[in-house]
Amino acid sequence: MEASLPTPEQLPTPRSAHLEMVGAVLAGDGLPRLAEIASHYAGAPVHVIVPHLNGGRAARPAEVTAEVPIISGDKELGSVLMLGPGRPDAGEYLHVAAVAALTEVAVAEARDETEQNLRGSFLEELLTRAELDAADVVRRAARLGCDVSGGGVGLCADSGERAPGRVLATIANESPEAIAQAVNGRVYAIVPCSIEQARKLAARLGQSATVGISSCYSNPADLGRALEEAELVLDVTAAGGDLPGDDIGGGTYRLLFRVLASHPQEVRSFYQDTIAPLVAYDEQYSTDLVETLGAYLAQNCNMNATAQNIHAHRHTVSYRLERVKELTGLDPFTSEDRERLSLGLKAYRIIAPSLPR
Repeated sequence: MEASLPTPEQLPTPRSAHLEMVGAVLAGDGLPRLAEIASHYAGAPVHVIVPHLNGGRAARPAEVTAEVPIISGDKELGSVLMLGPGRPDAGEYLHVAAVAALTEVAVAEARDETEQNLRGSFLEELLTRAELDAADVVRRAARLGCDVSGGGVGLCADSGERAPGRVLATIANESPEAIAQAVNGRVYAIVPCSIEQARKLAARLGQSATVGISSCYSNPADLGRALEEAELVLDVTAAGGDLPGDDIGGGTYRLLFRVLASHPQEVRSFYQDTIAPLVAYDEQYSTDLVETLGAYLAQNCNMNATAQNIHAHRHTVSYRLERVKELTGLDPFTSEDRERLSLGLKAYRIIAPSLPR
């Protein structure tokens, strides 16, 4: 049996009703309980709608008989709606509910701000601390709703002149299990270990931002390196667009990015020992040795195909490859030296943005 409605004499004053509503909000009962209390005193069903607390979605019910806006400053945040005739003084309780709803908004905003601070602190620590404890990383990520016990993929996005809010909103919508936060103008994120999900997310973000993703790091203690790798991929992509030949997400490039994230000097040393003399020669004499070598390797060492690709004579290709051998001491016509030259070329494409000009 439903409880009978209180008589006018039994109704509390609007101030008492407000205290009851605020108490419910502070107890964590939220807007549904606030609407229930307001319905009880208004004598008709009441809906409290604050769209941004519901992911931006809030359906407006039919048969609204009274409405009181929820206003903060000069901004309307939502509405308190009554469905049905209600009591003669129902409007007073609708106004009280609108004021109490502001308390729920304030509580939610404080909670969001605290969580954002925790996310930012966590990601900044991953980026700056050299030694991390895997168990501690897993525990802190779990507090933020992200399970990285199996590792994760790093993501770094730069929206240029645009504010990072859109990027963060897209990540929250597409990968709610990810941890994301803006740090120093860029958005960094950890996606639980699914390279497929990270690639999908990167493709979605790529419509409005430049994005780099890492490979999957199975050890949670290495998630800082995952973020560094993602940042390196972003820098290379932003500086030179799509890399020719092997896909930037492919195995060889990914291996080099991993080495660069943890031991940058090794990649630079390898570049110096292989391709650096060609780069210097091209810059000094305006030649195309690096381009010719890259085309030769991409065309599976077919001289005719290489000549056609770079619009040069076959003998020109042969001459340039001889110059490559003279300058580097590595013979592009032998398989072992070709492998070293190929890796050197990839290393050059990765570190090119950071080389002095």
